[in-house]
Amino acid sequence: MILAESPRRQRVTKLVNWGHWFALANIIIAIVIASIFVFSSPMPGTGVGTLYLLANWFGHIGFMTFFGFVIFILPLCYLVSNPSIIKASASIIAAVGLALLAFDALLFNRTGFHISFHAADLLRNEAQAQIAIENWQQWAFLFLLFVVWLGFQLVLANAIWKRVERFNRYKVGIPVTTFFVSCFVTGHAIHVWADAKLYQPIIKQDNMFPLSYPATAKTTMSRYGLLDLAAYEERKQLQFNSDIHNITYPAEPVYCSIETSKNLTVVVQIDNNSEPDLSSMGLSTIENYYSTASTIEGLITTTLFGVPEIYQEALSQKRPVLLALPLGSGMPVSIHSDSALPLPHLSGYLQPLSNNHQGLHIAFLASEQIQQYVKDALARHHQIIVATGFGGELAKGQLHSNLALKANLASTEDLAPTILNALGCNAPSTFYSTGQNLISPTRPWLVSTSGERIVVFHDNKRTDVLSNGSYEISDMESGKRSKESLNVDLLSQAIKHLSRFSKQN
Repeated sequence: MILAESPRRQRVTKLVNWGHWFALANIIIAIVIASIFVFSSPMPGTGVGTLYLLANWFGHIGFMTFFGFVIFILPLCYLVSNPSIIKASASIIAAVGLALLAFDALLFNRTGFHISFHAADLLRNEAQAQIAIENWQQWAFLFLLFVVWLGFQLVLANAIWKRVERFNRYKVGIPVTTFFVSCFVTGHAIHVWADAKLYQPIIKQDNMFPLSYPATAKTTMSRYGLLDLAAYEERKQLQFNSDIHNITYPAEPVYCSIETSKNLTVVVQIDNNSEPDLSSMGLSTIENYYSTASTIEGLITTTLFGVPEIYQEALSQKRPVLLALPLGSGMPVSIHSDSALPLPHLSGYLQPLSNNHQGLHIAFLASEQIQQYVKDALARHHQIIVATGFGGELAKGQLHSNLALKANLASTEDLAPTILNALGCNAPSTFYSTGQNLISPTRPWLVSTSGERIVVFHDNKRTDVLSNGSYEISDMESGKRSKESLNVDLLSQAIKHLSRFSKQN
């Protein structure tokens, strides 16, 4: 007896075969889009690291795309009888999914974080800034671009449907499946080894792709007694990426004009005595100001360069943009300090406190000297910025100024871009500083370093992250430990921002 397949079974079989070919085509497209993640990140620099990158790239993106096919499209092949509806639905799902992947890739390239619930506030800030920049024609262009992309998916779906019988003659199912499964398994296996060895060329790739949760030695090997957890944690405590001490400064050439007719005096407190009383001088105040250096030498370096103290050694032969630009434009520039400058080649800027020339003055003074010096500067009609509070690592003080400062949160790194902007320079501060211009701030958080910890301030919370990845979240006002979960996306964005001058990027 010959048993022929029913028409419905034949249709379902053809739809399922079509679905697999359609999924394979979109896996290839997704892998191409995901190359943005790869080229937005530092290269591993080792053979094993590169092998893991390739295995993780193909394995994770392939798995993620195929999983989307299994969840959203494959059930339609069994539940819906009309092929046109299935092809249209699959095209819409694929277009939206790949558009989200492309958006996530561009977001990662720009900020260092992925789309997630944790990133909602950061994403809102980015969206508001972008909406303010783009006009309706640009938004119309983006919409038209998506329509074209959807049209491409519809054409692709129909082209595969018409040729599915021809494609089925090529027995590529097992080789293709074997390749992607091997990549997926190999990637996780290599990561388990790298996590056990704390192998940085691989560990630093953990946040490269969206929805990526690589297997770790701690959860996998320790379960079977293959990893000594005590030794593992001890090794993690000693881990730190020394490459961050290498720096390219400035990151890009800085070109801007300086209004040489302006006069600006900047005062930075260098002792841990009580803050001077400036309440009678009519200055506005930022209450949440953090002195991010742990030593006077680090404080001077951080103020002049606008980057964290951790880069101090690498800046020993560099010239601060904060001094070079005004001086190059013909503005007199002086540094006043009783302490020796940490960079000997800047000694030419050092002048006595009594030198009252016009132009830019940057004074590093003890608390008892500040009040009178500020009075004298105001009497000479200078604009003023006074940063008080210093006492080791991340001491909280105040920022006083007669400039129109609009930020609610500030650090030492913000002084350089604020000073240059006040002098008329409109060059992007990201070229020469990790801080931001406090006259027109663009982000509600700040990141710095304390020793070899990374510290992030955001939403009245302080997050301290050690080089081994452990962290502690505390309330900025009370200092008490918070039970809130770590905002991984904010941390990723902050670290990417902090390391923008590192040569590893």
